[in-house]
Parts: sequence; structure tokens; C-alpha cells
Amino acid sequence: MDDPPRTILHADLDAFYAAVEVRENPALSGRPVVVGADPRGGRGRGVVAAASYEARAYGIHSAMPISQAYRRCPHAVYLRPRGRLYAAVSKHFLAILGRYTDLVQPLSIDEAFLDVTASRALFGDGATIARRIRTDVRAEERITVSIGVAPSKFVAKIASDVGKPDGLVVVAPGEVTTFLRDLPVQRLWGAGAKSLSGFQRLDAPTIGAVARLPLERLIEVFGESLGRHFHALACGRDPRPVVPAHQRKSLGHENTFAEDVHDRERVERTLLELVEQVASRLRRHGLMGQTVHLKLRTADFNTVTRQVQLPAPADTSEAIWPAARRLFVTADQTRQAIRLIGVSVSLFEGEQQLALFPSRDDRHRRVARAVDRLTEKFGADVVRRGAVRKRW
Repeated sequence: MDDPPRTILHADLDAFYAAVEVRENPALSGRPVVVGADPRGGRGRGVVAAASYEARAYGIHSAMPISQAYRRCPHAVYLRPRGRLYAAVSKHFLAILGRYTDLVQPLSIDEAFLDVTASRALFGDGATIARRIRTDVRAEERITVSIGVAPSKFVAKIASDVGKPDGLVVVAPGEVTTFLRDLPVQRLWGAGAKSLSGFQRLDAPTIGAVARLPLERLIEVFGESLGRHFHALACGRDPRPVVPAHQRKSLGHENTFAEDVHDRERVERTLLELVEQVASRLRRHGLMGQTVHLKLRTADFNTVTRQVQLPAPADTSEAIWPAARRLFVTADQTRQAIRLIGVSVSLFEGEQQLALFPSRDDRHRRVARAVDRLTEKFGADVVRRGAVRKRW
């Protein structure tokens, strides 16, 4: 006997950062607001973190260079991000979701999946729960949230997207095929630029057209795994569960320079500082890094990423820095001016075997923790490295 259909919600705060800024300053209501730069507008560095719907009418979107946004809408209000404020609102948003189910899977600071299948007897059907969440968020945070309700994560995510802003879209189990049928194939998760060319060859511009194709034809074009993936989604099948995120998967920091930098020594110093920030956070949270990831963006906005796995899980700069520096050297092939440098580590999820004798890494860890205690007591500048070293 088949299991009864699940009730999955996807809740997504509308233009989150910009909405919070408008809430904090009602005089901004109805005006184009761009979060992600200082008040100098087009002279600011970095990229758009969020844009109000009024700003989006000018073609401004997240991850767009601030200078480009300013050219499109110089009269918009340009604001610095306020991370602590947004984090506090996000924490309360997730707490609201947690009133209705323990199965909450955050995707980012402003969106999450919920499985409310087991909550229906207590709170009502999916639409009723979604309306209660929307009422709670509006009353307690004075911002809006769009929610999609469906029997799967894939369909719920699309439903919340098409309902934005401030929308509620419910897709019943028997309506999934009809709901997906006329949507563009770009809505399929994993349908990137390379995949789109494959769908063009198949003359399948919509999800419904993909669903009508034989599975064998999709496998022929996309390979076994991706072909089956696209076929299942197009037919409305997505059995993936909502998994509560009790622990994040990675930690990282990046820096956008005020001006494009040619001096590689300066870039390496900045990279070392970022590594030390990451290592400090690992130790503070009792975590270990397994794979080091480097992100490099040049003056022409070309972004290069590299990664390497460490010989053993680590939480010290001494272990992470040599790998990060090697990645920088391999990524820095064009020798163009550098706009951004970043480093992150994916977290080690296994168990470590304790060593019989202390290793050099253990000694580095003890020193690092002593430095952590000093900086916690006296401030971040109490202990500083003298220079970037080529080898440790």
C-alpha cells in the first residue's frame, strides 16, 4: 500500500534584506531599495545582496555588481547590509516555523522547507498552516513571506516562487502534473546552460514536454543519473525528505577589496587573515575542516574556484593555510588585478581516532586555543602574525 501524500511547505521571505530595511525606516516604502553597498552608490564595491521589488523593476537583482545596479537606477536608496539585524529576524522566522513542525530544513537565511504531514491533525491542512505562518510573520516581524504547499519539495519551491511576493500557492497531489505542464524547462532543478542545449535538441521547452519524452531518450542525451533525475522531476516525483539542519556544512569568509589589487603579497596577507578567521570559528564551534575551497574574482568579474582535501581534518591556520595558498597560486593564472578573495572549509562529518602521542597538529591546536583565549579577553589585535610565510 502506498504511503499517503506528504504535505511540504516552502516558505520564502520576500526581498528579505530590503524588506527589513523598509520596516526599520518606513520612509523607504515604495522606493527602490538596494542592499549591498555603502551610501556612495555607484562608487561602492561589491554586489547586490537584495533588491526591493521596486528596484527589481529596473532589472536589478542579487549578485549584480553594485556599479551596474547604480547605472540602472541611480536614484535608488543604497544601503550597507546589517548582518546581525537580518540574522535576528531570521532566527525568529525559523522559530515561527518550528511552532508547527520539528521538520524544518533551512536553505538560507530567508527560506526553509517544512514537512507538516504529521501536523495536520493538530493545526489543519497545509493551506491552513501556511496562512497561520504568514499571519504570524506579518504580525511579529512586519514583513511578508510567500509559501508554496505541495506533496514534494520540488513542487513546493516552484509554488512559492510563482506566488511572489506575499503569495500562497497550493498544489494538491492530483494537480501536480497540470501545475508543472506549461512551466519553462529552466524550472527543473539542475537544468543549467549545458542542459538547456540538450532540451533544445529534444524540442522540449516546457516541463510537460520533458514529461512526455521516453526515459530512454533523456538518458541518451543527459546520461543515466541526470536523465532519470529530469524525468522524475518532470513527472512530479521528488521523494527527498525534509531534513532538519542541525549543523551547517561549511564555514567561510571572503573579502572584496575597496580597489582592484595587483599586489600579490597584499592578497596573500588578506587570505591568511581569512584563514585565521575560519580556523578560529571552527575551534569556537568545536568543528573540524575537511576540504579547503578558494574563491578568486578578478577585475573583469571572472570568478575562479579551486578546492583540495586536507590530509586530515583540521581546525588550525597552520593546517589550512598552506593548502589555501597553493590553491591561490593555481587559481591566479591570468595575473589580472584581484577584486575578491575568499576561503571556506567543508566540515568533517566522521569520527576522529585519537592519536597515542601528540602530533605537531596537536601542538598547533593548543597554541591556537591559547591565542583564542587571549583574543577573547583582550581583543582581536592582541596577537598578530608578523608576515605571510611561504612554508610553515
